[in-house]
Amino acid sequence: MGGVNGLELLVLGRTLVRLAGVAMPALGSEELPASVRSVLIDVSAHPGSSVGEIAARTGFPQSHVSASVARLQERGAVVTGPDPRDRRRTLVRPAPDARGGFLVIGAEPADEALLGAIDDPRALPEVRAALRTLYRHLVPAAHEARP
Repeated sequence: MGGVNGLELLVLGRTLVRLAGVAMPALGSEELPASVRSVLIDVSAHPGSSVGEIAARTGFPQSHVSASVARLQERGAVVTGPDPRDRRRTLVRPAPDARGGFLVIGAEPADEALLGAIDDPRALPEVRAALRTLYRHLVPAAHEARP
């Protein structure tokens, strides 16, 4: 069995992003853009990160991360505070009393979205297992941060 090429990875990545959008509920009265949800997911996986660290992990410009954090803070999803070691830096973490179920965003199984994307529903357990394996190997920091 041959390896996966860059184009196949790109197509898979875009497909997974689309499926994640289907599987994740709207955040409040209006849907947040995927890039803002990505910042929230990163903050959830790496609580206490600086805006610069979030920007480095997500690949978004620091200005976009700052704007996303402000938007999420307005919605009660995250809280910010100064870094006790370097008061010039702002640290971001999920809000402990997040309103609107922000802390469980994406925590529901994505089975419905996956079933809509695969030809044979009997393949769902295999697809789930493959995605869990990919997640475990490709997102080790997020995996370690999970309870």
